[in-house]
Amino acid sequence: MRQEVTVGDKRIILIGTAHISQASIDEVEEVIREVRPDTVCVELCASRYESIKNKDHWKNMDIVKVIKEGKAPLLMGNLIMSAFQKKMGDQLGVKPGAEMVAAIKVTEEIGAKTVLADREVTTTLKRAWGGLGLWEKVKLMGQIMGSLFETPDISEEEIEKLKEGDVLTEAIETMAKEMPGIKKVLIDERDRYLSTKISEAEGETIVAVVGAGHMPGIIKYLDQPVDLYELDQLPKQGKMGTILKWGIPSIIMGIIAYGFFQIDASVSMEMVKRWILINGVLSALGALIAGGHILTIIVAFIAAPITSLNPTIAAGWVSGLTEAWIRKPKVSDFESLAEDITTVKGFRRNEITKILLVVVLSNVGSALGTFIGFPLIASLLG
Repeated sequence: MRQEVTVGDKRIILIGTAHISQASIDEVEEVIREVRPDTVCVELCASRYESIKNKDHWKNMDIVKVIKEGKAPLLMGNLIMSAFQKKMGDQLGVKPGAEMVAAIKVTEEIGAKTVLADREVTTTLKRAWGGLGLWEKVKLMGQIMGSLFETPDISEEEIEKLKEGDVLTEAIETMAKEMPGIKKVLIDERDRYLSTKISEAEGETIVAVVGAGHMPGIIKYLDQPVDLYELDQLPKQGKMGTILKWGIPSIIMGIIAYGFFQIDASVSMEMVKRWILINGVLSALGALIAGGHILTIIVAFIAAPITSLNPTIAAGWVSGLTEAWIRKPKVSDFESLAEDITTVKGFRRNEITKILLVVVLSNVGSALGTFIGFPLIASLLG
């Protein structure tokens, strides 16, 4: 899909692609060689470009740093989505993002300038997650985890059909209805971001290689540059989130203290017992489901009742660091990561993804323990 637009004194040629399409690769190479633009903009950020260009980029990952910075859930979600796209690409014999790499290669051949026009993927994921409600987050996690069990069956003809405007418009409208927060960040914000980077690119003739789904939005905003600083900001926790984060542990500790001083010490001890068992068992169960080491499971059981009352630390961080210490990822884990993430068995076998699963599922267990345990200990006040 190709469309030409004039903005001021600039001639902008947009090429809408399907990210796992050989036809898209051929079209990108043909148009750039034909037009010989001053600048070529591609729908990539620096980190995504590096991950596509350097197949060994995983070897530089510090899993301990990822856990300490609280990035394990984001990394795991990114890996699962990459795995689904890779499955489709393997079926068609095309690597995801190959048309972007081809665009950069041809741009270098003709001596033009390359612009990585997309927003950093980590910023996009954090803004998307922060913009979702609780039910939307649960729904999204279910869909992401469910994609691990899916084996996509799609033909090249179907891939090319996805580039048709009416099909894409329908898909985007469906996404907007189901999860408006996701659609706003993944589509609308990036349309604005990409259009601004493209319109501000140097030269009189510019070629922009973007996913076909972004074409209508980019054309809409090309003559309306926006403040990229605003779109690069990470979401701040709302007042309600802060209240819940500190308020729930405070209320729980207050209930236990009230039971001790105003009712009976035995009641307070029963509260503590229930809190430890519910939090500990569910967090340990999460570590067990993730395939964690027996010591990791024990640590999750011990840590969860304590960390659930301390908003500055999470049970998954403790159990994940324990798993990383006991089962340090090997070179082979990094080498096979790209392939292992495409299957449930590989995801649980690879030490890197196993550690990430331990972090996420231990945290989920502890969170469930908090919501279940709160009314159970409060009921003892009667």
